[in-house]
Amino acid sequence: MSSTEDVICRLPGRRVPWFFAGLGAVGAGVAVTRLAYLGSLLDPWLVVGLALVPVGVVSLHWATVYVRGDAYGLHCRTLLRRRSVPWSDVADLRVHRYETRHGTLRRVSVLLRDGRRRRLPLPYGGSPPDEDFDAKLDALRALLRRHGAPQSGHLPVIASGTAGYGGWVRPLVWCALLLAFAGALAWNVPGVAADERAWRSAAPCAAGTSAVERGEGSRESGKDCLSTLPAVIERTDVNTPKQRSWLYFTEGRPLERVGVPREAALEFRPGDRVEVTVWRGEVREVAGEHHVWRSSPATAGAQAVGAAVLALLAGYPAALVLLRLRGRRLPDDEVLPSALPFVGVLVVTALWLLPLCHLHPTSLLTSPVAITWGAVGSSVTLGLTVLAWRATRIRTPENAGRPEDAGTPGEAGTKEKEVFLSARFLEHTDYNPHGFGTHIVLGGGEPAVVPHSGPGRFAAKRIPVERLTLTKVRRVRGGDDIVPRDWHVAELDDGGEPVRLAAAPDDLTRIIRELGLAATAESSRT
Repeated sequence: MSSTEDVICRLPGRRVPWFFAGLGAVGAGVAVTRLAYLGSLLDPWLVVGLALVPVGVVSLHWATVYVRGDAYGLHCRTLLRRRSVPWSDVADLRVHRYETRHGTLRRVSVLLRDGRRRRLPLPYGGSPPDEDFDAKLDALRALLRRHGAPQSGHLPVIASGTAGYGGWVRPLVWCALLLAFAGALAWNVPGVAADERAWRSAAPCAAGTSAVERGEGSRESGKDCLSTLPAVIERTDVNTPKQRSWLYFTEGRPLERVGVPREAALEFRPGDRVEVTVWRGEVREVAGEHHVWRSSPATAGAQAVGAAVLALLAGYPAALVLLRLRGRRLPDDEVLPSALPFVGVLVVTALWLLPLCHLHPTSLLTSPVAITWGAVGSSVTLGLTVLAWRATRIRTPENAGRPEDAGTPGEAGTKEKEVFLSARFLEHTDYNPHGFGTHIVLGGGEPAVVPHSGPGRFAAKRIPVERLTLTKVRRVRGGDDIVPRDWHVAELDDGGEPVRLAAAPDDLTRIIRELGLAATAESSRT
């Protein structure tokens, strides 16, 4: 018997899953019956019945899923298992937020005392405000506070870019795969360069017989000469631009057909007399009276550029791994610095590396021009990497809002020049109605919230500094919406109501200092 404080989470509208579960059971019965009587796997009713079975299994799972919270702990039931966790083993409840094509999806997970994480099948909801999801989550957190000991006083939100979102294994695997493909392409560059030189120096064969018929001109026979053979086009097979088109030759001589692009197939006509150039058993050219088609084999420069592109693409997941390793001691809901500075480094590196690989695919370590080019470019990349490393450092707001920064009462309001700093209060207040403020103006009067970057105090709302008290300054968390990840957040007490003020670290320190000075001056006047 459940008490009145129990929280029960079930899937709404369970009649539809039960209907599809019954439909799957009927499909399984039909499939077994038809197979027993007919013994053939090609029966259409058997196929339809088997197709309904997985639909029924999935629907049965959603119809039976169940999560309940009571005074003893959390109890989860699914189709295949049941699990219970006492509140004494629960360290915290957290929200995971995912951005999908259809909007925001929120799920609840349990953080255990031993560090393990378990995601609850229910409740789940969309972007806030979702009244049902928020009510269930608040009730579960109230049970945790009453019967357990939550690790944090706030609700941790794990979103994209936070320390607890995903891990470093997946980007590391992507980095390794891209580097492996880049190494394979780079390993093949010398062979492609040798073939390219052999093609350019190839001379016509002395014999006029078909190299295709005799097997000459193949790589195994060592024949590098060019065989030019007459042929007549029988017909053309023109396909879509994404598919290969074909030229068919009369009587299959010197070969049955050759694949060409769509544009080349449109130029040739049935009955055209052409000359087919064969080298190493491959058709390299089809020359007619009005059009000439030449194959475009891979070049050493293009192969080297492809290897360089894959290596540069591997730099992005490597940067993600680096940022996650640097932020491994951060709480799971704190936002990591952006990897865009390292993306800029990769873009600048591509500007000098790709032309170098295209022009010197096989002489990167032997050509003086290539060595000088690479040394200068590497120096630029190294310098930008150092700057990106510094730009993505994790700044902790330990010294923000120190009492010694409060100054003296006489310093408040002495600066007459107005300064507009990009900052915003994240809650709806009387001085920030509906979150309209985007800047805070300091100097030239009392601090105020304005919806513009100046000049002037148009639509300014005075900040009531006399009732604001600084609680703490922290880094951005997953639940702080519309806040750049490199900002800091000051938690303030506004007459008993919590208020968050977000700004860049240096700007936030200045705003806190000015608000503290203004509050001191206000108290001295009163």
